[in-house]
Amino acid sequence: MKFLALLSSMPFESDQVLDALRNVRVLNIAGKTVYRGRLSGHDIILLNTGIGKVNAAHSATCIIEYFQVKQVVNFGVGGAYPQSGLKIGDIAVASKEIYGDEGVITSKGWDSLRKIGIPLLQDGTKKYFNEFTLSLNRPFEKGGRGDFQIKRGNFVTVSATTGAQRRAIELGKRFNAICENMEGAAVAHVCTIYKIPFLEVRGISNVTGVRDKRKWDLKLASGNCQKAVLEFMTRYKNGNGRFK
Repeated sequence: MKFLALLSSMPFESDQVLDALRNVRVLNIAGKTVYRGRLSGHDIILLNTGIGKVNAAHSATCIIEYFQVKQVVNFGVGGAYPQSGLKIGDIAVASKEIYGDEGVITSKGWDSLRKIGIPLLQDGTKKYFNEFTLSLNRPFEKGGRGDFQIKRGNFVTVSATTGAQRRAIELGKRFNAICENMEGAAVAHVCTIYKIPFLEVRGISNVTGVRDKRKWDLKLASGNCQKAVLEFMTRYKNGNGRFK
């Protein structure tokens, strides 16, 4: 039996998906609560990783080692970069995941791991420094869904979220990115090691650079993201779409 693994950072980002699961079994793996069930023709593993790169990488590694995982979907909320054109409640789908912090600080500013010359991962002759291209991003079409738009683009994973306007514009331009998060690149990294296809979907809860939680909407972002993921699961059943 091969599983589709669904990972979100926090429980509020996956509560609707959990409610939709059928024949649910609750397991404990490496101190983490794991839900196993069925959804739209798929055998599902659902897990809340916790915040940050290490928690995300540990969680992804645990389930891949414990179960036969055919694909991984990471979903939840994220911040839109100012130049992205995304609004609160919109959906961002990653075409590439980028580590935004790893690298070196020089007198001229930040530079990537290429400056050091040591890749994070090497597969044959292919070297991975800061970037991982995602293989599962096409199932989501561009455009709107009535109450939100869907847009594909580069994601940046950071250790410290961006609460300054100047920094937000800088990161958005540097990486030609639309969305910021704290876990995605770590999950993409692990999936690349194991050669497992990976999809990342984020609902926009805020615009980066604006550290005013009165202007955020975590509930709307999470709800729309889960709506998109559930719709995706329904449309792409086993043998009928990307998930095979």
